[in-house]
Amino acid sequence: MRRTTTLETAALVSAYYGSWQNGISSFNAASLQEMLAEDLDFEASIAGKRRGGAGFIAGLQRFVEGLKAPISVQQRVEAADLAAVLYDAEIPGGSMRFAEFFRIEGGRIASLKLLYNAAQYRALGGR
Repeated sequence: MRRTTTLETAALVSAYYGSWQNGISSFNAASLQEMLAEDLDFEASIAGKRRGGAGFIAGLQRFVEGLKAPISVQQRVEAADLAAVLYDAEIPGGSMRFAEFFRIEGGRIASLKLLYNAAQYRALGGR
């Protein structure tokens, strides 16, 4: 299998955020489905470990519906088939920081790990 380049990873991560970072008006489930591996490995503080894109997209849509402003990317790093993004999001009760870690395989997001403070998220009205 051909290795993923840093440029390909950067383009895919940009497309991923482009499909939702500006709130529900920019949310594009069909585009997301094309970007995610069918057997996506997803892990997050509240959701736990999940497999598959459908549940991930539904959860992301709920998150995006609560955004009060576009997310603000603080830092982003790509290297070959890996990427990490640190961003702030305005949710109903205030601002919160999130970190996402990606692994790309075959031109799609194969795994995504989302780190955040679950207690803070719930206290700020996250759902």
